[in-house]
Amino acid sequence: MRQNALTVIELCAGVGGQALGLEQAGFCVTAVVDADADTCRTLSTNRPEWHPICDDLRRMEPVEHPSLDHADVLSCGLPRSPYSEAGKQLGDADSRDALQATLDMASWVRPRALLLENIPTFLRAPKFEKQRRAVRDAAEDLGYEVVSTVLDATDFGVPQRRKHAFLVAMRPEDLSRFSWPLPTSTRCPTLGETLRASMAARGWPEADKWAADASEPAPLIMGGATGRGGADLGATRAKKLWARQGVYGGSIGDAVPDRDFRLDRTGALRDGLPRLTVDQVSLLQSMPEDWRIYGKKTSAYRQVSQATPPPVARAVGLRIAAALRESDSPGIRRDL
Repeated sequence: MRQNALTVIELCAGVGGQALGLEQAGFCVTAVVDADADTCRTLSTNRPEWHPICDDLRRMEPVEHPSLDHADVLSCGLPRSPYSEAGKQLGDADSRDALQATLDMASWVRPRALLLENIPTFLRAPKFEKQRRAVRDAAEDLGYEVVSTVLDATDFGVPQRRKHAFLVAMRPEDLSRFSWPLPTSTRCPTLGETLRASMAARGWPEADKWAADASEPAPLIMGGATGRGGADLGATRAKKLWARQGVYGGSIGDAVPDRDFRLDRTGALRDGLPRLTVDQVSLLQSMPEDWRIYGKKTSAYRQVSQATPPPVARAVGLRIAAALRESDSPGIRRDL
Protein backbone atom coordinates (compact mmCIF):
# COMPACT_ATOMS: atom_id res chain seq x y z
CA MET A 1 0.00 0.00 0.00
CA ARG A 2 1.28 3.45 -0.92
CA GLN A 3 2.17 5.54 2.12
CA ASN A 4 -0.59 8.00 3.03
CA ALA A 5 -2.80 6.74 0.21
CA LEU A 6 -6.53 6.84 0.70
CA THR A 7 -8.06 3.36 0.52
CA VAL A 8 -11.16 1.98 -1.18
CA ILE A 9 -13.15 -1.25 -1.14
CA GLU A 10 -15.17 -1.92 -4.31
CA LEU A 11 -18.34 -4.06 -4.16
CA CYS A 12 -20.05 -5.60 -7.22
CA ALA A 13 -16.76 -4.83 -8.92
CA GLY A 14 -17.54 -6.34 -12.33
CA VAL A 15 -14.80 -5.93 -14.90
CA GLY A 16 -13.16 -3.35 -12.62
CA GLY A 17 -13.97 -0.08 -14.37
CA GLN A 18 -14.99 1.87 -11.28
CA ALA A 19 -12.16 0.49 -9.15
CA LEU A 20 -9.68 1.30 -11.91
CA GLY A 21 -10.94 4.87 -12.13
CA LEU A 22 -10.58 5.28 -8.36
CA GLU A 23 -7.07 3.83 -8.56
CA GLN A 24 -6.28 6.41 -11.25
CA ALA A 25 -7.56 9.07 -8.85
CA GLY A 26 -4.90 8.02 -6.33
CA PHE A 27 -6.78 5.53 -4.18
CA CYS A 28 -5.25 2.25 -3.06
CA VAL A 29 -7.78 -0.51 -3.79
CA THR A 30 -7.58 -2.90 -0.84
CA ALA A 31 -10.38 -5.32 -1.81
CA VAL A 32 -12.83 -5.95 -4.65
CA VAL A 33 -15.86 -8.21 -4.31
CA ASP A 34 -17.87 -9.99 -7.00
CA ALA A 35 -19.81 -13.25 -7.11
CA ASP A 36 -19.09 -14.23 -10.72
CA ALA A 37 -16.22 -16.68 -11.29
CA ASP A 38 -15.21 -15.27 -14.70
CA THR A 39 -15.27 -11.74 -13.32
CA CYS A 40 -13.09 -12.75 -10.39
CA ARG A 41 -10.56 -14.26 -12.79
CA THR A 42 -10.58 -11.02 -14.78
CA LEU A 43 -9.88 -9.02 -11.62
CA SER A 44 -7.26 -11.46 -10.30
CA THR A 45 -5.35 -11.45 -13.58
CA ASN A 46 -5.32 -7.70 -14.13
CA ARG A 47 -4.96 -6.52 -10.51
CA PRO A 48 -4.03 -9.30 -8.06
CA GLU A 49 -2.98 -6.60 -5.59
CA TRP A 50 -6.65 -5.62 -5.28
CA HIS A 51 -7.20 -8.85 -3.29
CA PRO A 52 -10.31 -10.02 -5.18
CA ILE A 53 -12.96 -11.80 -3.09
CA CYS A 54 -15.23 -14.12 -5.08
CA ASP A 55 -18.35 -14.23 -2.93
CA ASP A 56 -22.01 -13.22 -3.00
CA LEU A 57 -22.28 -9.83 -1.35
CA ARG A 58 -25.78 -10.66 -0.12
CA ARG A 59 -24.63 -13.73 1.80
CA MET A 60 -20.97 -13.20 2.67
CA GLU A 61 -19.68 -12.68 6.21
CA PRO A 62 -17.27 -9.71 6.23
CA VAL A 63 -15.66 -10.96 9.44
CA GLU A 64 -14.18 -13.80 7.37
CA HIS A 65 -12.28 -11.32 5.15
CA PRO A 66 -9.73 -9.13 6.99
CA SER A 67 -9.35 -6.88 3.92
CA LEU A 68 -12.93 -5.69 4.51
CA ASP A 69 -12.20 -4.35 7.98
CA HIS A 70 -11.75 -0.73 6.95
CA ALA A 71 -11.38 1.66 4.03
CA ASP A 72 -11.65 5.40 3.54
CA VAL A 73 -14.21 4.85 0.78
CA LEU A 74 -16.72 2.05 0.20
CA SER A 75 -17.74 2.03 -3.45
CA CYS A 76 -20.35 0.00 -5.32
CA GLY A 77 -21.75 -0.04 -8.82
CA LEU A 78 -25.12 -1.57 -7.98
CA PRO A 79 -26.57 -4.12 -10.44
CA ARG A 80 -28.33 -2.15 -13.15
CA SER A 81 -31.11 -4.49 -14.26
CA PRO A 82 -33.38 -3.96 -11.24
CA TYR A 83 -33.36 -0.20 -11.90
CA SER A 84 -34.00 -0.30 -15.64
CA GLU A 85 -37.36 0.54 -17.18
CA ALA A 86 -38.04 -3.21 -17.30
CA GLY A 87 -36.72 -3.79 -13.81
CA LYS A 88 -40.11 -4.73 -12.47
CA GLN A 89 -39.72 -8.03 -14.28
CA LEU A 90 -37.05 -9.03 -11.78
CA GLY A 91 -39.09 -8.11 -8.73
CA ASP A 92 -38.35 -5.68 -5.95
CA ALA A 93 -36.46 -8.24 -3.84
CA ASP A 94 -33.55 -8.44 -6.29
CA SER A 95 -32.80 -4.72 -6.02
CA ARG A 96 -33.48 -4.56 -2.28
CA ASP A 97 -31.12 -7.43 -1.47
CA ALA A 98 -28.08 -6.04 -3.32
CA LEU A 99 -28.65 -2.50 -2.09
CA GLN A 100 -29.31 -3.57 1.50
CA ALA A 101 -26.21 -5.75 1.48
CA THR A 102 -24.16 -2.72 0.42
CA LEU A 103 -25.66 -0.58 3.16
CA ASP A 104 -25.00 -3.35 5.70
CA MET A 105 -21.39 -3.46 4.55
CA ALA A 106 -21.15 0.30 5.05
CA SER A 107 -22.21 -0.22 8.67
CA TRP A 108 -19.45 -2.82 9.03
CA VAL A 109 -16.67 -0.88 7.28
CA ARG A 110 -17.76 2.59 8.47
CA PRO A 111 -15.88 4.38 5.68
CA ARG A 112 -15.38 8.12 5.53
CA ALA A 113 -17.30 8.15 2.24
CA LEU A 114 -19.84 5.90 0.55
CA LEU A 115 -20.02 5.99 -3.26
CA LEU A 116 -22.93 4.35 -5.11
CA GLU A 117 -23.30 4.26 -8.89
CA ASN A 118 -26.21 3.17 -11.08
CA ILE A 119 -28.33 4.23 -14.04
CA PRO A 120 -30.23 7.55 -13.85
CA THR A 121 -33.62 5.94 -13.19
CA PHE A 122 -32.31 4.94 -9.76
CA LEU A 123 -32.34 8.65 -8.87
CA ARG A 124 -35.30 9.79 -10.93
CA ALA A 125 -38.00 7.11 -11.11
CA PRO A 126 -40.74 7.44 -8.47
CA LYS A 127 -40.94 3.65 -8.12
CA PHE A 128 -37.45 3.59 -6.58
CA GLU A 129 -38.17 6.12 -3.84
CA LYS A 130 -38.17 3.25 -1.32
CA GLN A 131 -34.59 2.37 -2.26
CA ARG A 132 -33.47 5.99 -2.16
CA ARG A 133 -35.03 6.34 1.27
CA ALA A 134 -33.10 3.26 2.42
CA VAL A 135 -29.85 4.96 1.38
CA ARG A 136 -30.74 8.17 3.18
CA ASP A 137 -31.78 6.32 6.33
CA ALA A 138 -28.59 4.23 6.40
CA ALA A 139 -26.49 7.33 5.80
CA GLU A 140 -28.22 9.17 8.64
CA ASP A 141 -27.56 6.25 10.99
CA LEU A 142 -23.85 6.56 10.18
CA GLY A 143 -23.83 10.33 10.63
CA TYR A 144 -23.59 11.04 6.90
CA GLU A 145 -25.37 13.37 4.53
CA VAL A 146 -26.12 12.39 0.94
CA VAL A 147 -25.76 14.22 -2.37
CA SER A 148 -26.48 12.87 -5.83
CA THR A 149 -26.13 13.76 -9.49
CA VAL A 150 -26.12 12.36 -13.02
CA LEU A 151 -22.93 12.66 -15.06
CA ASP A 152 -22.59 12.26 -18.83
CA ALA A 153 -19.66 10.04 -19.83
CA THR A 154 -19.00 12.08 -22.99
CA ASP A 155 -18.09 15.04 -20.75
CA PHE A 156 -15.11 13.01 -19.56
CA GLY A 157 -13.83 11.82 -22.92
CA VAL A 158 -15.68 8.50 -23.07
CA PRO A 159 -16.75 7.90 -26.71
CA GLN A 160 -20.26 6.76 -25.79
CA ARG A 161 -23.58 8.42 -24.96
CA ARG A 162 -23.79 7.08 -21.43
CA LYS A 163 -25.19 8.66 -18.27
CA HIS A 164 -24.35 7.57 -14.74
CA ALA A 165 -26.14 8.32 -11.49
CA PHE A 166 -23.90 8.78 -8.45
CA LEU A 167 -24.67 9.14 -4.76
CA VAL A 168 -21.99 10.25 -2.31
CA ALA A 169 -22.47 10.11 1.45
CA MET A 170 -20.03 11.69 3.92
CA ARG A 171 -20.02 13.32 7.30
CA PRO A 172 -21.20 16.95 7.01
CA GLU A 173 -17.74 18.41 7.63
CA ASP A 174 -16.27 16.35 4.77
CA LEU A 175 -19.24 16.82 2.44
CA SER A 176 -18.96 20.60 2.80
CA ARG A 177 -15.62 20.33 0.95
CA PHE A 178 -16.97 18.06 -1.80
CA SER A 179 -18.21 19.17 -5.22
CA TRP A 180 -19.12 17.23 -8.32
CA PRO A 181 -16.58 17.19 -11.17
CA LEU A 182 -16.93 19.54 -14.10
CA PRO A 183 -16.52 18.30 -17.68
CA THR A 184 -12.91 17.58 -18.49
CA SER A 185 -13.18 17.00 -22.24
CA THR A 186 -13.84 19.74 -24.78
CA ARG A 187 -14.33 17.21 -27.58
CA CYS A 188 -15.40 13.61 -27.22
CA PRO A 189 -13.91 11.05 -29.63
CA THR A 190 -16.33 9.54 -32.13
CA LEU A 191 -17.19 5.88 -32.56
CA GLY A 192 -15.22 5.83 -35.79
CA GLU A 193 -12.12 7.47 -34.34
CA THR A 194 -12.13 5.06 -31.41
CA LEU A 195 -12.49 1.87 -33.44
CA ARG A 196 -10.89 2.72 -36.79
CA ALA A 197 -7.59 0.98 -36.02
CA SER A 198 -9.25 -2.17 -34.70
CA MET A 199 -11.67 -2.30 -37.66
CA ALA A 200 -8.67 -2.18 -40.02
CA ALA A 201 -6.63 -4.78 -38.09
CA ARG A 202 -7.47 -7.66 -40.47
CA GLY A 203 -7.10 -5.66 -43.66
CA TRP A 204 -10.71 -4.50 -44.14
CA PRO A 205 -10.41 -2.07 -47.08
CA GLU A 206 -13.52 -0.07 -46.08
CA ALA A 207 -12.42 0.58 -42.49
CA ASP A 208 -11.55 4.23 -43.16
CA LYS A 209 -14.87 4.86 -44.91
CA TRP A 210 -16.76 3.18 -42.09
CA ALA A 211 -14.90 5.25 -39.49
CA ALA A 212 -15.56 8.52 -41.32
CA ASP A 213 -19.27 7.77 -41.40
CA ALA A 214 -19.38 6.79 -37.71
CA SER A 215 -18.92 10.45 -36.87
CA GLU A 216 -20.62 10.68 -33.46
CA PRO A 217 -19.99 9.10 -30.05
CA ALA A 218 -21.31 5.55 -29.84
CA PRO A 219 -24.85 4.87 -28.63
CA LEU A 220 -25.23 3.56 -25.10
CA ILE A 221 -23.58 0.18 -24.52
CA MET A 222 -26.29 -1.97 -23.01
CA GLY A 223 -27.52 -5.54 -22.91
CA GLY A 224 -25.70 -8.53 -21.51
CA ALA A 225 -27.26 -8.42 -18.05
CA THR A 226 -27.51 -11.68 -16.12
CA GLY A 227 -30.69 -13.56 -17.00
CA ARG A 228 -31.42 -11.43 -20.09
CA GLY A 229 -30.29 -13.63 -22.95
CA GLY A 230 -27.11 -13.56 -24.98
CA ALA A 231 -24.68 -10.87 -25.99
CA ASP A 232 -26.24 -8.15 -28.12
CA LEU A 233 -26.45 -4.37 -28.12
CA GLY A 234 -29.91 -4.06 -26.67
CA ALA A 235 -33.55 -3.97 -27.70
CA THR A 236 -34.94 -3.00 -31.11
CA ARG A 237 -34.65 0.77 -30.62
CA ALA A 238 -31.03 0.45 -29.50
CA LYS A 239 -30.15 -1.75 -32.46
CA LYS A 240 -31.58 0.86 -34.84
CA LEU A 241 -29.34 3.52 -33.28
CA TRP A 242 -26.32 1.30 -33.80
CA ALA A 243 -27.31 0.58 -37.39
CA ARG A 244 -27.32 4.31 -38.13
CA GLN A 245 -23.70 4.35 -37.00
CA GLY A 246 -22.83 1.37 -39.19
CA VAL A 247 -22.92 -1.42 -36.59
CA TYR A 248 -25.06 -4.56 -36.53
CA GLY A 249 -26.42 -4.80 -32.98
CA GLY A 250 -28.07 -8.22 -33.07
CA SER A 251 -25.02 -10.01 -31.69
CA ILE A 252 -21.42 -9.51 -30.62
CA GLY A 253 -18.79 -10.57 -33.15
CA ASP A 254 -15.99 -13.07 -32.75
CA ALA A 255 -13.58 -11.03 -34.88
CA VAL A 256 -13.35 -7.72 -36.72
CA PRO A 257 -14.04 -7.65 -40.49
CA ASP A 258 -11.45 -9.17 -42.81
CA ARG A 259 -10.40 -8.01 -46.25
CA ASP A 260 -13.35 -9.78 -47.91
CA PHE A 261 -16.05 -8.07 -45.83
CA ARG A 262 -18.28 -5.72 -47.84
CA LEU A 263 -20.15 -2.87 -46.18
CA ASP A 264 -23.87 -2.69 -47.04
CA ARG A 265 -25.96 0.00 -45.36
CA THR A 266 -29.14 -0.76 -47.29
CA GLY A 267 -30.41 -3.14 -44.63
CA ALA A 268 -31.02 -5.81 -47.25
CA LEU A 269 -28.22 -8.01 -45.92
CA ARG A 270 -27.95 -8.95 -42.26
CA ASP A 271 -24.19 -9.30 -42.65
CA GLY A 272 -23.70 -5.95 -44.34
CA LEU A 273 -22.68 -4.18 -41.13
CA PRO A 274 -19.78 -5.13 -38.87
CA ARG A 275 -20.42 -6.54 -35.41
CA LEU A 276 -18.52 -5.19 -32.43
CA THR A 277 -16.19 -7.57 -30.61
CA VAL A 278 -15.89 -7.67 -26.83
CA ASP A 279 -12.50 -5.96 -27.11
CA GLN A 280 -14.06 -3.12 -29.11
CA VAL A 281 -16.84 -2.70 -26.58
CA SER A 282 -14.12 -2.50 -23.94
CA LEU A 283 -12.48 0.35 -25.88
CA LEU A 284 -15.81 2.18 -26.05
CA GLN A 285 -15.97 1.84 -22.26
CA SER A 286 -12.49 3.45 -22.09
CA MET A 287 -10.95 0.36 -20.50
CA PRO A 288 -7.18 -0.07 -21.05
CA GLU A 289 -6.29 -1.94 -24.25
CA ASP A 290 -4.29 -4.50 -22.27
CA TRP A 291 -7.14 -5.28 -19.83
CA ARG A 292 -7.81 -9.01 -20.21
CA ILE A 293 -11.43 -10.15 -19.89
CA TYR A 294 -12.07 -13.81 -19.14
CA GLY A 295 -15.01 -16.06 -19.92
CA LYS A 296 -16.97 -17.01 -23.01
CA LYS A 297 -18.36 -14.26 -25.19
CA THR A 298 -21.64 -13.73 -23.31
CA SER A 299 -19.88 -13.65 -19.94
CA ALA A 300 -17.11 -11.36 -21.18
CA TYR A 301 -19.61 -8.98 -22.78
CA ARG A 302 -21.71 -8.86 -19.62
CA GLN A 303 -18.66 -7.86 -17.59
CA VAL A 304 -17.68 -4.98 -19.82
CA SER A 305 -21.15 -3.78 -20.88
CA GLN A 306 -22.19 -3.14 -17.28
CA ALA A 307 -19.01 -1.25 -16.33
CA THR A 308 -18.51 2.31 -15.19
CA PRO A 309 -15.95 3.83 -17.58
CA PRO A 310 -12.75 4.57 -15.63
CA PRO A 311 -12.54 8.26 -16.68
CA VAL A 312 -15.92 8.97 -15.07
CA ALA A 313 -15.03 7.15 -11.85
CA ARG A 314 -11.65 8.89 -11.82
CA ALA A 315 -13.29 12.32 -12.02
CA VAL A 316 -15.60 11.54 -9.10
CA GLY A 317 -12.77 9.92 -7.16
CA LEU A 318 -10.57 12.97 -7.49
CA ARG A 319 -13.27 15.13 -5.92
CA ILE A 320 -13.85 12.68 -3.06
CA ALA A 321 -10.13 12.44 -2.40
CA ALA A 322 -9.76 16.23 -2.45
CA ALA A 323 -12.57 16.61 0.09
CA LEU A 324 -11.10 14.01 2.44
CA ARG A 325 -7.56 15.33 2.20
CA GLU A 326 -8.66 18.92 2.71
CA SER A 327 -10.59 17.81 5.77
CA ASP A 328 -7.41 16.15 7.07
CA SER A 329 -5.46 19.40 6.63
CA PRO A 330 -7.64 22.40 7.53
CA GLY A 331 -6.65 25.52 5.68
CA ILE A 332 -4.45 23.64 3.20
CA ARG A 333 -5.90 22.71 -0.17
CA ARG A 334 -4.28 19.77 -1.89
CA ASP A 335 -5.23 19.59 -5.54
CA LEU A 336 -4.85 16.07 -6.92
